[in-house]
Formats: sequence, structure tokens, C-alpha cells
Amino acid sequence: MKKAQVFLATLGIIVVGAVIVGAFYFSNKTDMQDRFSVNGSGTVYAKADIASLTVGLRTEVKKTAAEATKNSTEKMNAIVAAVKNLGVEDKDIKTTDYQLSPVYNWTEKSGQVLVGYQVSQNVTLKIRDLEKIGDIIAKTTEQGANQVGNIGFTIDDEYDLKNQARALAIEKAKEKAAMIASESGLKLGKLVGVYENSVSPVPMMDYSNVRLEMKSVAGADAISSPSIESGQNEVKVEVTLTYKIK
Repeated sequence: MKKAQVFLATLGIIVVGAVIVGAFYFSNKTDMQDRFSVNGSGTVYAKADIASLTVGLRTEVKKTAAEATKNSTEKMNAIVAAVKNLGVEDKDIKTTDYQLSPVYNWTEKSGQVLVGYQVSQNVTLKIRDLEKIGDIIAKTTEQGANQVGNIGFTIDDEYDLKNQARALAIEKAKEKAAMIASESGLKLGKLVGVYENSVSPVPMMDYSNVRLEMKSVAGADAISSPSIESGQNEVKVEVTLTYKIK
């Protein structure tokens, strides 16, 4: 008897739970059917004010690891000193790669033979004065840099620009919602949700037309400053607006 009562009580709880879950599901489903969502995007353009640049070197093959390390250290110290002399601060100079590697030569007679060691080292620079980019490339190359690249341009503070892009995105989304409602016969009710989609900043130009021209200065080879164009950056915001349908 007791077992039957327990079974009936348990069954009753299950039934009640199923009714509640079902009611919640259909309620949400009905609510979602009474919703209408539209997307809008806003884009503004601005000139970049920060540049990043990777400058590095790969040494010649040296007989010992110590020789390769010494050669790399001397050249990189000179490169960093040249960068600092052009106004780049310590906080904007970051070592991003350092590799000391053995170098092998393969011959049919002897197979793989160790011929020496080589160092590859890179630093990434944050350049706040864009007019000095060309001089930095030229001066670091003069000091032994033979790997220069990965140049990119960004905007240091995008807060105001994102606000402008967001306002434009919302305005466009509202216009789109009104147009779709008018064309389809829907009647828009209250705006009940705003969602901002994450959009990565897209540089309009993340490379440069670099011209390295050699010229003779006082009997020595020097490198003229290359021409660097930063272009514009795109700041984009996407939003989704959700309305009730009357």
C-alpha cells in the first residue's frame, strides 16, 4: 500500500513538473514569435596615430654559439640605441623573438655536418610619431637590421570613434526596421533589446610602400628614409535591435 502511495506521489510530481516546463517552453516560444530583429552597421574612418613595426636581424653563420651570440648582441644593441635616439621609449620596445640555432650542411659523402651557429632576433616597436617611421627603418638597417616588416597602423583611443559608429549603426537599424515593417505590413511595437556585435578594427592599409635607396655619403653607404603612408583605419560597430510586434 505504501509503495503504491509513493509511486502515485512521484508520478504526480513528474506530471506537475512536465506541465510547468511545457508552459515555460510554449510561453517563451510565443514570446519569440512576437519578436522582430534587425541588424545595422556603422562605419567611421580616421587616420591612424600609432604604428607597429618589427625590426630584427639574422646573423651570419659563426663557428661557435658564443661568436654568434656576441655578434647578434652587438648589432641589436646598436639597433635599439638608434631607435631610442629617434625618440622611441623603452616601454615601446619589446623583444618578440630570439633564436640561437645550429646550422648544418649535408653532403653525400659525409651526411649532415655542423658548420656553425646563427642567431635570429626581433624586436617590435610601437611608434607614436608616424613621421619618424622612415627614419627608424633607415637607421636600424644601417646598424645591421636585415629583417624589417609586419608594419601596421592603429588608432590609440577609439572610444569616441566607436560611439559615432554605434550611433550610426543604431540609426541604420531603425531605418531598416521601419522599411521592412512598412513593406511587409508588420506593426512595430516597443524596442525591447539592443545587442552590440564585436567587430575587429580593420586597417584600410596595413602595409607600406617602402623604398630603400642606397646612396654614398662621405665614402660610406647610407640608406635614405623610405616613404611610408599610413592611410586610414576603419572603425566599425554592428548592432541588433529587437522589437515587439503589435
